[in-house]
Amino acid sequence: MPSCLGGLPNPLRSLKYVVRPPRKLLRDEKTGGSDSKHSDEPPVREKDSAAYRATCPGAYQPISTLLKSAPQPMVAGKPVEEIGIPEDAPDSADANAEVKEAADALVQMIDQSAAFNCAPEDGEADSMDVVAVDALFATTENYDAVQLLRLPWLERIAASYHVGNFVIVRETGERVFEYMPLYARIGMHLLFYGAVQKKVLQMEWLQNLLKEQSIKQGITYDSPASAKAIAGFIKTYQIETHELLQQDLSKYTCFNDFFYRQLRSDARPVQNIEDARGICSMADCRLAVYDNLSLATEFWVKGRNFTIPELLNIPSDSAEARAYDGGSVAIFRLAPSDYHRFHSPVDGTVGRTEHINGEYFTVNPQAINQPGLDILTANVRSVLRVREAHTGAAVAFVAVGALLVGSIRWTAGGEEGREIHRGDVLGYFAYGGSTVVALFPRGAVAYDSDLLENSRVPMETLVKVGWSMGRIPEEWKPEPKQLG
Repeated sequence: MPSCLGGLPNPLRSLKYVVRPPRKLLRDEKTGGSDSKHSDEPPVREKDSAAYRATCPGAYQPISTLLKSAPQPMVAGKPVEEIGIPEDAPDSADANAEVKEAADALVQMIDQSAAFNCAPEDGEADSMDVVAVDALFATTENYDAVQLLRLPWLERIAASYHVGNFVIVRETGERVFEYMPLYARIGMHLLFYGAVQKKVLQMEWLQNLLKEQSIKQGITYDSPASAKAIAGFIKTYQIETHELLQQDLSKYTCFNDFFYRQLRSDARPVQNIEDARGICSMADCRLAVYDNLSLATEFWVKGRNFTIPELLNIPSDSAEARAYDGGSVAIFRLAPSDYHRFHSPVDGTVGRTEHINGEYFTVNPQAINQPGLDILTANVRSVLRVREAHTGAAVAFVAVGALLVGSIRWTAGGEEGREIHRGDVLGYFAYGGSTVVALFPRGAVAYDSDLLENSRVPMETLVKVGWSMGRIPEEWKPEPKQLG
C-alpha cells in the first residue's frame, strides 16, 4: 500500500475512492493554463493490474467517465449515486483484508493527528475540512491531493463517490452541495460502500473498533488540551458567536464544552408559537419528513429492519408499537458544525427514557440510503417518550448515536413528569454529527408542504431550531391506542 500522510498508508486511496490527476493538470487548474498531453486515467498503483481490475469491473474509472456519469446538481433524483464497487464484487478474503487494512490506517491517523485539530488554532481549515492540513498534507504527493479538493468539477465526482450530498436551503429553495469532512471520522465512513464493505460491517472486529474509537475520542474531546481547537473551529465553520450564551471562549474548558454550547434564549425563537397546535424543528439540522413509514423507507431509509418496533426496541405486538401503526416520521440529521442541543417540537409531559445499546456506524445520508445497512435501528440510541399536551397523543424522540459520538445526554428530557414547551431543550450530543428521529401517531401531523416535497426528491432541508415543521390538524383526535 502506498505510503503517505506523514508515513501512514493512505486509506482513502487504498479504497479507490480518490482519483488524483497528474500534478501538471493541478497546476493548470490554478493558473488557467492547459495541457493537452495529460492522461485522465488514475495513476497506476501496485494493485492496479489488469488482473486485479478484472475482479472489480467498474471500480476504476477515468475522470472523463466520472464527469459524464456524475449526477447534475439541479437534476439529481437522489443525493448520491452508486458508482463504486458493483454488487457482484467478489466476497474474497483479500478484499475484506484491504478494508480492514484501511480501517487500521485510519485508527493510526486518529491516534497520531488528534482529530480535534480540525482547524489551526489561529487560522482556518481547508474548505473541505481536511484535518491538520499542514501536518497531514506536508508531502509533495499529498499536496496534489489537497489541490484536487479545489477543482471546480469535484462536486459531481464527490456526490458520486459518497463524500458529500446535496441539501435544500429552505429560505431560497436553492440546492447546495455539502462536503463531508475528510478527516479520520468521515474517512471511516468511506469504508461502508459496495458489496464487500457491507459484508465487513457484520464483522465483530469492526464493530469493536468503532466502539473503541468512539470512547477514545470522547475522552480526547473532554481533555483540556482540546480547547485550543475552539477558535479555529469557529472560524472554519463561521459560527455566529453573538448567539452564544457564554461568549468568553476562555470559559470553555474543553472542545466538547463548546461543541454542546448553549445559545441565548432569544437565538432560536419558535416561529409558530401563537399556534397551539404548531410543531417546530427540534434542531439546527438537515430535515426529512414522511407521512408514514412506508414513504420513509421508499425514499430515504433503506435498511431492511427499519420498523417502529426495531427502532424503539419493543415487541411488534406491544401496545406502544400499535400506537405508532401507520404513523409519521421526521429525521433530524446534525452535522459536526451544527449547534448540538435538541429541543422539544411540541408542548407536553416528559415520560420515561430508555437507553438501547448498539453500534457506532455513521448516520450520514449515504449510509442511511444504502440498501441493507440498518443504521438507525442498529446504532446505540436513547428513546424519550412524551405525552403531547393538547391531544394526549404518544410521541417518541429517538436520539441516535454515531461514529465518534461519546454519549447522548438528556437535560429536561430526562426528568419524567416534567412539563415541557415547544423550544425547550431536551438534551444534547457530545462531539460528532448525529440524528434525532421523531415519531408521531398516524394523522397527528400535517407537515409543511415544502418539507414534504423536498423529502420526496429525496433531499434534506436545512432548518434551525424553532422553525415551523407543521401542525396538528384541528379535526384530529387520537384513537385510544394512540394515547401516551
